[in-house]
Amino acid sequence: MAKPSRIHVPGQNRLLAALPRNEYHRLVHDLEKVSLPLKDILYEANGPIPHIFFPLNGVVSLVIMEGDFTLELGTIGNEGIVGTPVFLGAERSPTRAISQVPGEALRMETKVFQKEMKRRGPLHGLVQRYTQAMINQISQSTVCNHRHSVQKRMCRWLLMSHDRVGADEFQLTQGFLAQMLGVRRPTVSAVACILQKAGLISYHRGRMSVLDRKGLEAASCECYEVVAKELDRLLG
Repeated sequence: MAKPSRIHVPGQNRLLAALPRNEYHRLVHDLEKVSLPLKDILYEANGPIPHIFFPLNGVVSLVIMEGDFTLELGTIGNEGIVGTPVFLGAERSPTRAISQVPGEALRMETKVFQKEMKRRGPLHGLVQRYTQAMINQISQSTVCNHRHSVQKRMCRWLLMSHDRVGADEFQLTQGFLAQMLGVRRPTVSAVACILQKAGLISYHRGRMSVLDRKGLEAASCECYEVVAKELDRLLG
């Protein structure tokens, strides 16, 4: 099987970039460029979803929360959109969408997005295929969280974030990474130390650097390639 391609196209959203030029120009006036700072909440669990976001860079997590426990279900970058529950006809979602690596996005009002989806134009087909890719990712993450070690899961998470950020260095705190993996911070610290000693990453003062991409892929579980290849298949 072909090796999955890197997701990131600098400064572009993969779905919008795939639109015919006339379709994109028709939509551009309904898109507002916004910053997504660290820990910015795009929509709250069981709350309204007033906007759809097309990330340009950075990483957004879909997380489920129960008391003090937080676990990531899915990761979204410039390959997709934040707001698939709206596409599926829901007004709310049990998940929270939160910016885990700072970046930028193009924002569209939900009512405008819903109107666009009713047109059944090129964007509808792209969002439909991306939604299937996101369902696949969440399903694979559920299996991964039960079957694989924290070290393998951390490697998978770093690879997925590396793809979406499009840079070898990005902002990331150990506390936030612990939440995403559903483990305690000391566990993340111990695993990060192992990966640093292996020369795969460098981590200092909240800055994560990927030093050996191929080594990180080798240390990850197979879930990374499963999700990446399925995304390539659906979005081309």
